[in-house]
Amino acid sequence: MAAFIRLRRLGAVAAVAGGAYFTVLNNSLIASSDLGASGSTLSAIKQKIADPFAAVPSRAVQESALIGSSAANPLDVLVIGGGATGCGVALDAATRGLRVGLVERDDFSSGTSSRSTKLIHGGVRYLEKAVFNLDYGQLKLVFHALEERKQVIDNAPHLCHALPCMTPCFSWFEVIYYWAGLKMYDLVAGRRLLHLSRYYSAQESAELFPTLTRKGKDRTLKGTVVYYDGQMNDSRLNVALACTAALVGAAVLNHAEVISFLRDEGSGRMIGARIRNNLSGKEFDTYAKVVVNAAGPFCDSVRKMAYKEAKPMISPSSGVHVVLPDYYSPEGMGLIVPKTKDGRVVFMLPWLGRTVAGTTDSNTSITMLPEPHEDEIEFILDAISDYLNVKVRRMDVLSAWSGIRPLAMDPRAKNTESISRDHVVCEDFPGLVTITGGKWTTYRSMAEDAVDAAINSGKLSPTNKCITNNLQLIGADGWDPASFTILAQQYVRLKRTYGGKVVPGVMDTATAKYLSHAYGTLAERVAAIAQNENLGKRLAHGYPVLEAEVAYCARHEYCESAVDFIARRSRLAFLDTDAARRAVPRIIEILAAEHKWDKSRQKLELQKAKEFLETFKSSRNAQFHDGKHN
Repeated sequence: MAAFIRLRRLGAVAAVAGGAYFTVLNNSLIASSDLGASGSTLSAIKQKIADPFAAVPSRAVQESALIGSSAANPLDVLVIGGGATGCGVALDAATRGLRVGLVERDDFSSGTSSRSTKLIHGGVRYLEKAVFNLDYGQLKLVFHALEERKQVIDNAPHLCHALPCMTPCFSWFEVIYYWAGLKMYDLVAGRRLLHLSRYYSAQESAELFPTLTRKGKDRTLKGTVVYYDGQMNDSRLNVALACTAALVGAAVLNHAEVISFLRDEGSGRMIGARIRNNLSGKEFDTYAKVVVNAAGPFCDSVRKMAYKEAKPMISPSSGVHVVLPDYYSPEGMGLIVPKTKDGRVVFMLPWLGRTVAGTTDSNTSITMLPEPHEDEIEFILDAISDYLNVKVRRMDVLSAWSGIRPLAMDPRAKNTESISRDHVVCEDFPGLVTITGGKWTTYRSMAEDAVDAAINSGKLSPTNKCITNNLQLIGADGWDPASFTILAQQYVRLKRTYGGKVVPGVMDTATAKYLSHAYGTLAERVAAIAQNENLGKRLAHGYPVLEAEVAYCARHEYCESAVDFIARRSRLAFLDTDAARRAVPRIIEILAAEHKWDKSRQKLELQKAKEFLETFKSSRNAQFHDGKHN
């Protein structure tokens, strides 16, 4: 009977989904036709971003732009926070012709935005909740996320791609249930569909996913349902957002912290902020008509800086992920387990040549460098072992990390227990607009809503409407999956041997593909540095990350520390903590040459990198007792 009710609810919501889809479709068509006179603006901006010789302004130039604002000549918008949402706000506002500044106390994507699941998804779980609770609000969330999912992939195709995800079924009811639910997911996606979902028999599934178990614990695999979502290199996408915003005129500055607000003495309105450059220690004032708080999990601390009695609006939750060797999952196929023993979702996905596995949210406290607990790592390993025919070992964990997701509570809501899976935009203090909640997939529309609110708050005069829904990021224009062949055919990797001799090395396919996906059409700049400056050696054995990337990122991507590179410009820390540790001395050596560091700064960088990597729980720093994992 329960099974019948669940299937009947699927049918009911499918009928609602059909009608709602056309509503969303009509709204998106209206939005795109509403550009009108902005067409020429969009064309000019696209040309600027796609210019192969364009370079982002230097850090000194960006800092001068922030210092150059005054009470008489303020910026239009000052953004606090350099995550996906903050950089999205800066890009949106700048492409509307507004004067924009952005400050981030650490590095772009240093918080939540680099510690995501790496999925660009519509939210299959939200769709299930919409079905069971007949909740139209949840259904709208899925519609919206699926619209944005395709847009994120189209705007940065080198950093994002479609990924098939397999859901194992151990009863014929599960086959019908998941097939019907995922077909509805296809229906909701509509014209934004990536690929159609489909059922595979147990035999076909074993061929597609060799490590998937077919028998175990009184159950037999009946087949799998495969559906598609998107996958990304999250922090590189975030850095691309920051650099694209810089190219179109935003003054973005990482390692710059807001330490207090500037207020108008008469009205009390926020008119800017006191900022400290955390690299130099220098402090300065930046004036703006509106301040946008996009500080993610830390947005409440920013609000309390404005007003000590600010009502909290963040309910932080932790998501833990572990990275395993590539043999745990096949290349190009993920595994999603919708319900584990305690009801959580567990996934196992191929990512950058390794396997990332993880779980869903759990309550946590807000810290700058969250660490995964050993019991959470053990839970993930135990959960995936139930679905694999290989032994899952703690010693195989190459890296493990925790990220904090800022679930939002609207401070204006009467029901304080209402936590939103959507984003919240509010202006609870004059001149300070806060945007929080949401998820990576919807960063672009979150930014659009925040800029709209800022325009209303500051009575700003943009030159055009939002154009980011059809704006490719830096490195995307002209890129296609075969672009790596240019690197393989036209470049070599000149490198010095231990004896000091310079020898040519082949730009092998793995390295060419990696560079092409990481930098898009700008990969040739990195390849040229590898070839012309003897920086063609790999930084870590088994990984295609080149020394040339360190120099390139220091010059063109605001890479200011060793941690910036191992965590956000490359993904070494997330892929293999021990490999990152071994690469750090050489990374510091190259950055020292680029940034003119003295010996004391180099020693400090080594210490900071060591402390940072200690928070990534690989097998090396795991806790064991009598041979068993604690």
